[in-house]
Amino acid sequence: MADEGEEGRRSDARVPVGRRVFLSLGALATVGVVLGARLQSAARGVLGSGIGGLFPFGDRFRIYSITGSYPAITAEAYRLEVSGLVKRPQALTLADLEAMPATRLVRTFQCVTGWSVPGVEWEGVALSAILERAGVRPGAVAVSFSSYDHADTESLTLDQARMSDVIVAYRMLGAPVTQEHGGPVRLYVAPMFGYKSLKWLSAIRVVDRVEPGFWERNGYPVNGWLDGSTGPTDPRLGLA
Repeated sequence: MADEGEEGRRSDARVPVGRRVFLSLGALATVGVVLGARLQSAARGVLGSGIGGLFPFGDRFRIYSITGSYPAITAEAYRLEVSGLVKRPQALTLADLEAMPATRLVRTFQCVTGWSVPGVEWEGVALSAILERAGVRPGAVAVSFSSYDHADTESLTLDQARMSDVIVAYRMLGAPVTQEHGGPVRLYVAPMFGYKSLKWLSAIRVVDRVEPGFWERNGYPVNGWLDGSTGPTDPRLGLA
């Protein structure tokens, strides 16, 4: 799970916070009971989406990393490679993604280990729109994803990838996706457990078979549906 939903070697690293900012946060936390979510939202807008976890009323994400570190990719340098069984391979910049029609979701983020964060705001581009832009070729069955951490991978069937609540996200919690949350761009698969929502998304590859990702190769289900969720499956693949 490349993030809040990830197992593996846990990293206790956090984005550095200077003494002045820390003291300011302490003062803000004192009035947090009164201002609640409005204060948290304002702090995110100034300091980024990862800042909520510093407050006693914060977003409560638990940050994990397979590699023990977070890859650093600037917004300007970011590229999302789209390749494989497509008619028009792409190398999308963050500006390209932001120029496409946006999809906004508010959902509970659920980790397979049991913890969750309710009411998380997400914004990005529907994965289906990126696939349509690239043009999927006949014979395509699944989509594989790679991360800038060079460790995590994921996979969805083509039908799952085309669901309306599967997005390539560049904003969460009312601010740009921060480094520790998988920014500048990450995958968000709303109806599945968090390990499916790969962080630091670097590549989308359309393929002719499901290629189990890092966590599936380490014992997690290929289909990580949340309890009560249903979605498209393909009996040819032997997936539940």
